Amino acid sequence: MDLICFSHLRWNFVYQRPQHLLSRFAQHGRVVVIEEPLTDAQSPYLEIFSVIGNVSVVVPHLPAGLHQDEIIRQQKELLCSGWKTLNIGKYIAWFYTPMSLPLFDAFPIPDLIVYDCMDELSAFKNPPAGLKENEDRLFQKADLVFTGGYSLYEAKKSLHPDVHPFPSSIDKDHFGKARATITNPLDDDIPHPRIGFFGVIDERFDIELLREVASQKPDWNFMMVGPVVKIEPATLPQNVNIHYLGSRSYEDLPRCLAAWDVALIPFALNESTRFISPTKTPEYLAGGVPVVSTPIQDVVHPYGEKGLVYIAQTPAEFIEGIEWGLRVTADPAWLSKVDEFLEDISWDLTWEKMMALVKNKIISKQEGKLTEKENIYV
Repeated sequence: MDLICFSHLRWNFVYQRPQHLLSRFAQHGRVVVIEEPLTDAQSPYLEIFSVIGNVSVVVPHLPAGLHQDEIIRQQKELLCSGWKTLNIGKYIAWFYTPMSLPLFDAFPIPDLIVYDCMDELSAFKNPPAGLKENEDRLFQKADLVFTGGYSLYEAKKSLHPDVHPFPSSIDKDHFGKARATITNPLDDDIPHPRIGFFGVIDERFDIELLREVASQKPDWNFMMVGPVVKIEPATLPQNVNIHYLGSRSYEDLPRCLAAWDVALIPFALNESTRFISPTKTPEYLAGGVPVVSTPIQDVVHPYGEKGLVYIAQTPAEFIEGIEWGLRVTADPAWLSKVDEFLEDISWDLTWEKMMALVKNKIISKQEGKLTEKENIYV
């Protein structure tokens, strides 16, 4: 059975939850990721390319300046053509964005509809018009709903009868490489202590917190790894001890961690961070690097409560937290506690649990159809 994913995230942007989960499905079946359109064409066309193994990406290219109804119509035409090209048969529809729902009625009925609600998209900066209405409709159509964390689960569990929380997980073997001796860690010319962050730098980032901590600690070096999105780069603090290092590949992230003394999650407390479950939390810890985070709900529980991550909000508290991190990095008891917590967390386990729910739901739907046919026959 194929899996057709409708995603607002570009496969080749930042390697995160969709890539982790879908690449695991691709070990057992074909995955087709349908991305949102690019408005860069003189006339509409469909781009289809392979990324890894059984994963193909489909990108509609449209002319700029089209009315929303025309954007949907042209996408439907392109995607129906692509459907035939890809020879898609029985499939699971897997949604990351409700904004793809208006396209969905052009496709054959799937065996199952899954909404993997990884974020509260309506709380992000400049959400698309109609997002809430489309999500309401998606909740009505979906057979299964997964959430990207426990706080998001609490917000969504009353909207559907079959909602399951699956917080951020890790590839321990990959990030565990940071604990080994790496002869050439990235950006090794920057003096210690090095305090690092990797991820998207956007409206969730607490710019003023970083500016103030860096100002108070000029001998500490802050290494910011990742793309700047939806905010003006000129608004970022330009202290000489803050180093914006741009994007790194997923493969290079352990080398980043190996170069750091402490890792940060400096997110602001606002609507866009209210329900997030940062994947970087367990990734930092798997690399053996102490973590200081603002009180994001899904970081406080369980990481902060278990003493695995230092929770801080003000600049003074963040400085205290980094000092804690510089001390605890040499404490084998702390690292042992981290490893004990991470023992049962992995993307493999997450995917296995998801697939068990998917298989059971497909079976129950098939049995329901058989019962319905029997009743009609009788």
